[in-house]
Amino acid sequence: MINWKLLWPEYPALQPEWAMEDIHLAFFKCLRWQVEETMDPINCPYHYFCDSTYAGNYSPAVDIAALMLTTISYLATLVVMVMDISRRGQNGGLSKRCLLPSGPVSLPLILLALVKGRRINTIFPLSCTGPAILQLIHISALSFDNEAVKDIKYVFLEASTISGILHASLYLDSIILPYYTGVDALVSSTFSGECLSCVCRKDVLVAGGTIVSYRGWSVTTFLVVAALCLRMISRMPGGKTRKIILVRSVIETLCWILITTDCVYLSRNSPPERLVLRVAAFGGIFILICLHVLKKACTQITQWQRIKNIGQVPFALKPNR
Repeated sequence: MINWKLLWPEYPALQPEWAMEDIHLAFFKCLRWQVEETMDPINCPYHYFCDSTYAGNYSPAVDIAALMLTTISYLATLVVMVMDISRRGQNGGLSKRCLLPSGPVSLPLILLALVKGRRINTIFPLSCTGPAILQLIHISALSFDNEAVKDIKYVFLEASTISGILHASLYLDSIILPYYTGVDALVSSTFSGECLSCVCRKDVLVAGGTIVSYRGWSVTTFLVVAALCLRMISRMPGGKTRKIILVRSVIETLCWILITTDCVYLSRNSPPERLVLRVAAFGGIFILICLHVLKKACTQITQWQRIKNIGQVPFALKPNR
């Protein structure tokens, strides 16, 4: 039975001498859970305690810097998507790419934040917002294809983006897996009372828990990488065949479907703490998804109008008899 009330600060702890804030820190910072023999195999078949925790959190200034970086990256993506819609899908050049979360400037900074993300956990906890940041990188990489950039620069940018996405997914898992495991241990167990993190469980505690199934290293990430690889292949001589274009279109569509599914799933199934921050993060991602759909619709309408106008040209030039 899941007891989400244990995540609320005002909920009293089972042991009066332990503050709920201390319990949260003990569970959410735990890196390794140790199982030990139990004297009550019926009521407590599995007895766990936290064997190792990571270091304390950074100062709030680091969280503010991570918040500012994420906000600037999001606003850059939002503004560029709106500009693309106004241009009817005509993308800009390399200067625009540098401002995006998947670009050569923002992406390394985001990776630096994610690699230290376990300790960014005060004002802007990456354990709650990290999945939305990875989705922001996915959307940025899929939405903008720099066709005007020369081939050598294009290959370098796409290769660095692919590497950055793979590293970001691994770094994100190193943040959220201990957090999700701690949440599962807290809300799906009962306190044994032997220590601050000692709990009794009816089932085995698995890495990442079973409450939230989202992972950064997922099918969504692999499909985004595959879509970027197909973009690189299509830029090679003889690579822009009908079959490659069709496969690339199908994979990109699947990417957007999975990103939308992940966004809805996380907004509904994430642990109910930092509710306002979580709603803002995934609400912002949903807005970008809607803008992408609008951009695709505008592009299709523009192409349809061009085809219609081309079809009318011969009739307009035909002389009267």
